[in-house]
Amino acid sequence: MSYSIHRHLTFNTWANTQLVNTLKETADEIYFHENKSSFPSIAKTVAHMFGAQNIWLKRLQGNTQNTWPSSEFEKDKPGALNGLVQSSSELQLFIGSKGDDFLGSEYSYRNMKGEPFRDPVEDTLFHIVNHSTYHRGQIISMLREAGVTNIVSTDLIHYLRKNK
Repeated sequence: MSYSIHRHLTFNTWANTQLVNTLKETADEIYFHENKSSFPSIAKTVAHMFGAQNIWLKRLQGNTQNTWPSSEFEKDKPGALNGLVQSSSELQLFIGSKGDDFLGSEYSYRNMKGEPFRDPVEDTLFHIVNHSTYHRGQIISMLREAGVTNIVSTDLIHYLRKNK
C-alpha cells in the first residue's frame, strides 16, 4: 500500500472527525446560517463534502451514482455530520483493502451527467483529500466569522506531529 496515500486518507478521516466534533458543539443558528461562500451555509458545505466523497467512493467501487446522495442532509445536522465521518472511514477502509496494483491502476466511470471518464485511482484519492481540505477551510472561516473561537486545527502538519 502506498504509504503516502494511506497516510493522507487517514489524515482525511481524522481531520473530518475533528471538524465534526467542533460542529456538533456549534449552535444550530451558526450551522444553518446563510453566508457568502461556495455553499451558502456550513450545513450545505458539510452536505456537499459528504456527498462528493460518497460519490467518489461509489465510483472507485465500480458503481454509478445518478443522484446527489446528500441533499436530504442539508437540514439534518446529525445525519450530515455522521455521514461525513462514516464516508471518510469507508473510503479509508475500502482503499486499505486494496493493494498497490489497484492504487496504480486507472478506473472508468460516468459523471452524473453521464459523461465517461477514465482517471488514475491515486489521483482521485489525492483529489478527495484536497477537496475536503478546501471545504474544511471554508467552514473554519464561516465559524470564525460567526465568532466561534474554540476551533481545533485540522492542518496536515498537526496530524503528522501527533501521529509520528
